[in-house]
Amino acid sequence: MPSNLICPACETTYDAGPDEPWRCQCGRALEFTERPHPEGDPLPLSQLDTSDGLWTFFEFLPIEPHVTFHEGFTPLVDDDEWNAQFKLEYVFPTGSFKDRGATTTLSRAVELGVDRIIEDSSGNAGAAIATYAARAGLEADIYVPADVKQSKLMTIQRADARPVRIEGSRQDVTDACIEAVESGDGWYASHAWNPAFYAGTMTFAFEVAAQRGWTVPDAIVLPVGHGTLLLGAYRGFSLLNEAGIVDEMPRLLGAQAAGHAPIVEAVGSGPMVEGEVDDHDETDIADGIQIELPARKTQLIEAITETDGDAIALGDDPIEAALDRLHRNGFYVEPTAAVAPAALQQYREDGTLAEADDVVVPLTGSGLKTL
Repeated sequence: MPSNLICPACETTYDAGPDEPWRCQCGRALEFTERPHPEGDPLPLSQLDTSDGLWTFFEFLPIEPHVTFHEGFTPLVDDDEWNAQFKLEYVFPTGSFKDRGATTTLSRAVELGVDRIIEDSSGNAGAAIATYAARAGLEADIYVPADVKQSKLMTIQRADARPVRIEGSRQDVTDACIEAVESGDGWYASHAWNPAFYAGTMTFAFEVAAQRGWTVPDAIVLPVGHGTLLLGAYRGFSLLNEAGIVDEMPRLLGAQAAGHAPIVEAVGSGPMVEGEVDDHDETDIADGIQIELPARKTQLIEAITETDGDAIALGDDPIEAALDRLHRNGFYVEPTAAVAPAALQQYREDGTLAEADDVVVPLTGSGLKTL
């Protein structure tokens, strides 16, 4: 039976089903009532059968694998120039880490008997949800900004999903999508609100730990818009600790775009913006994380503060410099994926991270997305 949902704030529970709410009546995001994790010592990576990709860790997931391309176990690559390990999340089927959440979200939709799904996205999540909806044989409406990148728009269209282009801000896109959901147009496969998406992104933590011999890095530097990967990492490492597989948490260090940095405003201890901008300018290059109102802002703040983490915002100049440097070293990523490496450099320069610190940085989206 599919897991029911619960509100962590008011503890109201909701039965699983195609008509389940997308958030609690009190306004908070919902979670699964089940939080499974295995018992006993894990196998070393050399003995793990990873042919099912991230679903190798099915014992941690409250969802069955109904819709999958066997995605996951993206490479973890040492890079001496950056003195870090890059996890190449841009090699997923649709070219971004959002496939982690798409496989679990659409698998949940199939479990519930959903006929039609709705999502809002700046591009990558929409492309992932549309692709996995096609794999599941479900109709999909994907709400996107009017100026969405052509490559991402074509991915949505060619998966036979219906893109709904909305003029205005990224928040305007979300508002229009939620209005459609509230009108009963479909099940909200939201990468920001739906707990099934975070069940997928937390597999990032399981893979990192397994690829490192079941050890935890000192820190992980991640881009933050809605924070789906940061929060997923936090949940994944927390479950590994609860299962007794690891006994520590990595510091979670966020990276946001100038002009779109609500998490930095809440928890950032350093300068609000790094680069040749002032506090009123906006970073245009990192369109994938231009989120003003993260759906799970309170949870993101908790994840950062409880891991002794931090958050900084960056302007166009350091992001562009990091992007060029990545490309010269063979990492063909989109601009938003360069935000975390740019932040890594800044965290080291300001002393938040020491040169000797063991750091993992996800490279989140393919450079093919910019075409």
